Amino acid sequence: MNNKTIFEESKKYIPGGVNSPVRALKDMGITPPIIKSGMGSKIYDEENKEYIDFVGAWGPMILGHCNSRVVDAIKNTSETAIAFGAPTKLELDLAKLLCETASIDMIRMVNSGTEATMSAIKLARGYTKRNKIVKFAGCYHGHYDGFLVSAGSGVMTCGIPGSAGIPKEHIEHTIVANYNDIDNLKEIFTAYSNDIACVIIEPIAGNMGVVKPSMEFMENLDKLCKNNGTLLIFDEVMCGFRIAYKGARELFPNVKPDLITYGKIIGGGLPCGAYGGRREIMELLAPLGPVYQAGTMSGNPLVMAAGIATVKELHEKQDIYTHIETIGTRLENGIKEISKEKNINVVINRVGGMMTVFFTDLNEINNYEDAKSCNTNIFRKYFMHMLDKGINLPPSQFEAMFLSISHSEDDINKFLTAYKSFNI
Repeated sequence: MNNKTIFEESKKYIPGGVNSPVRALKDMGITPPIIKSGMGSKIYDEENKEYIDFVGAWGPMILGHCNSRVVDAIKNTSETAIAFGAPTKLELDLAKLLCETASIDMIRMVNSGTEATMSAIKLARGYTKRNKIVKFAGCYHGHYDGFLVSAGSGVMTCGIPGSAGIPKEHIEHTIVANYNDIDNLKEIFTAYSNDIACVIIEPIAGNMGVVKPSMEFMENLDKLCKNNGTLLIFDEVMCGFRIAYKGARELFPNVKPDLITYGKIIGGGLPCGAYGGRREIMELLAPLGPVYQAGTMSGNPLVMAAGIATVKELHEKQDIYTHIETIGTRLENGIKEISKEKNINVVINRVGGMMTVFFTDLNEINNYEDAKSCNTNIFRKYFMHMLDKGINLPPSQFEAMFLSISHSEDDINKFLTAYKSFNI
């Protein structure tokens, strides 16, 4: 069966033929490649076409596809443990690794980034006894009702304002702030200070494309929260362990989040999420406290084994980040040079192994409004051209592409060669 046959049959049994909307490539108007295998920096579809992969399962595959250490951990664990719904030493081992790395007291495992962020919000409300949450336009924190306002990412790509099926009262306590705009945030705190339970932020935004906040903005955000008794939540589901081993804390050392959420990389490619923070907050969770959250598959042995193998590899070989920065710099500079030669206006935002090429006449992309002004028609042509040349990219102007330790200089050369033949 070829890609089209499989996809058309999938649409009979799965809504849109996919289990996550952006995968359908609906905005591109083409049949998506149906992927059957991957190794290192390469993936292969059902027609045996090879692609250099810059999606990396949307971030988790920082070690590349089917890293031997991760595969061995999954294989070895599966011989004696698949699922118990009971405590295991594996979940303790991963929890200790994450707490030590993030400098937090306690952490709880869940099954996805969405589950981590929605649970963190509930915990923040339980701790502060307040109702309102502040999120930033263009930041995506999963598909929990209260987050699907100005949510960026796939929501932007699908061209819908949020989601049907959400009662107004489910989002009435969500306040949307402007990313990188401290004056706007101060206005919000002045208006709602007594009822803001938490502010949740992607400390490196990746869901309106990659956007890095200024140091001044982050430090002022931290002060506003601390002065108001509001919890600050770093959503590091995407950027955790990706931009640096210790994540956003390395980039903003003076900012102290009260809670951190994780996903993607910490599961080594298997479904995983986690949220953690100060002991006094985390001990409000059942069975110790009144904030209830549960999950049959939370702390699943196979997932924990894959996560331990991944995090240990990153810890033991931190030259991984040096390699990613080296090839990332070369790729970024190469795209800029070629774009200048071809009179293609771009802004490239990159932080470590996260990068977005914005097709825009602006000089900078600093927030959601900037991102929305980009030329999606040019992006569509760019995506189609690169896919045809064997370069797999996120199929949205509003997503990040990801680099891994498996990407080589040759992979970067092939990317730049393909881009040289792109014409708008």
